[in-house]
Amino acid sequence: MDSTIDLLQILALLFVCVIGLLVLLALVLFVIDRTQTGDAVRRNYPVIGRFRHIFSELGEFFRQYFFAMDREEMPFNRAQRDWVSRTSQGKSNTISFGSTRNINATGTPIFVNDPYPPLDDQFAASEALLIGPTARTPYIAPSFFNLSGMSFGALSKPAVQALSRGCKDAGIWMNTGEGGLSPYHLEGGCDVVFQIGTAKYGVRNEDGGLSDEKLREAAAHDNVRMFELKLAQGAKPGKGGILPGEKVTEEIAKIRGIKVGESSLSPNRHREISNNQELLDMIAHIREVTGKPVGIKIVMGSPDHTRALFEAIAEHGADAAPDFITIDGGEGGTGAAPMPLMDLVGMTIREALPRVADLRAEFGLTERIRLIASGKLINPGDVAWALAAGADFVVSARGFMFSLGCIQALKCSKNTCPTGITTHDPRFQKGLVPESKYQRVAHYAKGIVKEVEVIAHSVGVSEPRKLRRQHVRLVQDTGRSELMSRVYPEVKRTF
Repeated sequence: MDSTIDLLQILALLFVCVIGLLVLLALVLFVIDRTQTGDAVRRNYPVIGRFRHIFSELGEFFRQYFFAMDREEMPFNRAQRDWVSRTSQGKSNTISFGSTRNINATGTPIFVNDPYPPLDDQFAASEALLIGPTARTPYIAPSFFNLSGMSFGALSKPAVQALSRGCKDAGIWMNTGEGGLSPYHLEGGCDVVFQIGTAKYGVRNEDGGLSDEKLREAAAHDNVRMFELKLAQGAKPGKGGILPGEKVTEEIAKIRGIKVGESSLSPNRHREISNNQELLDMIAHIREVTGKPVGIKIVMGSPDHTRALFEAIAEHGADAAPDFITIDGGEGGTGAAPMPLMDLVGMTIREALPRVADLRAEFGLTERIRLIASGKLINPGDVAWALAAGADFVVSARGFMFSLGCIQALKCSKNTCPTGITTHDPRFQKGLVPESKYQRVAHYAKGIVKEVEVIAHSVGVSEPRKLRRQHVRLVQDTGRSELMSRVYPEVKRTF
């Protein structure tokens, strides 16, 4: 009995101490908040005003898990992420009771089913496609769906390792992003597209210019199949890459040729390229030095500027053309970019892709230049739309991040990614195990290809790239749908 009383007394004393400490903490915070001058809310509402900042910080997480409907969240909604998650785990995406998608929203693509489609044993099958017929070592790309540019630096070591192994398993290429070629890109054995950003990381000389010697070293790797000259990125047109200093480790600094711990800020454009003539000269130079296909990555602003590029190509002949053009939409993503650029600059992929495809057709370069579409295309319907609009290939970055386990925490630039994908903190990286995650990457890529083939089969074509604009209807603001071939009429060759 006495021991019970003693225990109750101790608990009561602890309770009083805790209450006392809380009261003391509240008084200290009250004084701090009342006397500080930087935050008006906390100054006028001491202690209580702090909850506003706490709730604002936690708001995105509460919306994601409790309040947002399946199709409401941005930049990617729960339905999109769940599709990637199930596919990457090898699970079925068969659903019941009807679609949750609002098919009346303006711009929604609706595929035109064939009344007499091929039989079930006549499924549409993907085919390989040649890129760079004039290069000494052309590339026969096996898949129409591939991994877009994400650099080692923006991504962690285990993320790059898992992606490299997964791409090899799925038979797709992997783009290095502008951070240069790391051993982790190569170790999986997949095909690699070496992206040359404005800072020329990995192929730069001491002055920051392009090094022919390092270009040859990169091209000597059999896995490196193509080079992509990045002119712009959808999330930040007119702005170079941004890698915060806390993510610049000794290894990353060595690969990029920069200083440890200092923010890596790329120039907003290539200093050697100020017009179309200089661009074509640079493409020709890289192709001659490496012997491999060379393309460019652009964001469409004014159609007039893109037309001027095609006119310059026509003037010099088809051999001067880039082997491919990657079109990144203004809705493209990145780990770090100024909000005005991410929100307001650059034409969307939905508008840009048909325009560039039309220019390519008008100038008679459909077989010479391959078009690669990029920008929030992470589900089968988006990929099938892009192929119908004129793309030869589709690339995705964030789709593959979701396959690795990304939860859209929006912490990519802070080195605190909770899933270990975009952080170099060992504490978080240990959660990402490449030996198991690579299978999810492969499942996702294969799942996209399979379901795009299902769509192609439904509309009655034998190969996904045979999808055309007449196979897609776009919902208009009137509520009715129109054939994409009427909204964006096919252009005939005039050159």
